[in-house]
Parts: sequence; structure tokens; C-alpha cells
Amino acid sequence: MFRINIMNNNTFDHFHRTSLKNILILACVALLQSSCGSYKQFQYIAEDFEVPSKVFKSDYSQSWQAVLQIMQKFDLATQNQEAGIIKTRWRDNTLELNFADSFGSSDAVKAAKFKLIVNVVKGFRGTREVSKITVFKRQMIEHDFLQGWKVVRSDGIMEKAILYRIQRILIIDQKLKKLEEKKAKEAEENF
Repeated sequence: MFRINIMNNNTFDHFHRTSLKNILILACVALLQSSCGSYKQFQYIAEDFEVPSKVFKSDYSQSWQAVLQIMQKFDLATQNQEAGIIKTRWRDNTLELNFADSFGSSDAVKAAKFKLIVNVVKGFRGTREVSKITVFKRQMIEHDFLQGWKVVRSDGIMEKAILYRIQRILIIDQKLKKLEEKKAKEAEENF
């Protein structure tokens, strides 16, 4: 024998809220699954990827001037000393990328471009002022016009080279400053 339950208002409201909650959960899951495609293009950042950075034993203004000296060969889009950030415009590097990959197993790319983002941050080690400089290279390639641009991981060579050049400029500036101080001290003693 079948038994039919007639729901009262409270039971109906509870049933309605539960099914609405389940629908919302399913919608969120579907939304998350559809957005995973955009995650894949930035997944390389989460996988053991460190943005090249270095701490220098120089004050903020010296570090900023060294960064500007190195970055002058690039077409700068943003240069803000107060924020400590420099951004370049997109620069074509198709030939360099194809040449570097010509001895490997990967196919040639139709187009490649990159831009650099350099960040200078003021800090302290004990009582001494230091600066942390970070260089991030955003590399994009296009194999064909159907796929469009794809973000790829940088090899890190350019970023490390820029940090090395900044370090050399700062070391030379510090040595020149010491020589000037020594000369001034000798001139004072001879006077």
C-alpha cells in the first residue's frame, strides 16, 4: 500500500532551501571547472617558480639610478620612483627565440614578444638601508594565428643578467665613492 505524505509549509521550505543550496553548489563547481582553462596558462607560476630577485647593500636612490641606467635601452611604458616600479612595452623577440630553439626539438614560433617588470623595494638589515630588486619577464609566443598568444615560462637568463649588471654598477659606484672619500681625506691632511 502506498502512503502519500502531504508536506506542510515548514517541510516544503526546508526541501526548497536544500535543493536551492545543491543547485548553487553545482553551479559553483561548474564555474570552477570552466575557469580552470584560464588557470592553466598561469599554472607555471605556481610550480616551483621564483621571480629572480636580489638584495643589494645600497640605499634606494642608488639602486633606482642603477636600474634606470640598465633599463634605458628598453622602451619604458611606466617609470614610477615612488612606487618603485618600471614596466617596459612589449618587445618582439621572435628571431632570438627561434634561434635559441633551433637546436632543440621544439617547433619554430610564428611570433614572440616579452615585457619586463622591475620592482625596487626599500628595506633595512639591522640599521643599514638595503634595496631588493625583482625582475620579471613575461614571455608570450604564438605558434599560429588560430591558437593565439600563449604565456610561456621565461628561461630566467635575461632577468639574471639584468640583476648582474645592476650589481656591477652598484659595486663600481661604491668603489668610486670610497676613492673620492680617500682623496678628500688626503687633500684635507695635506692642507
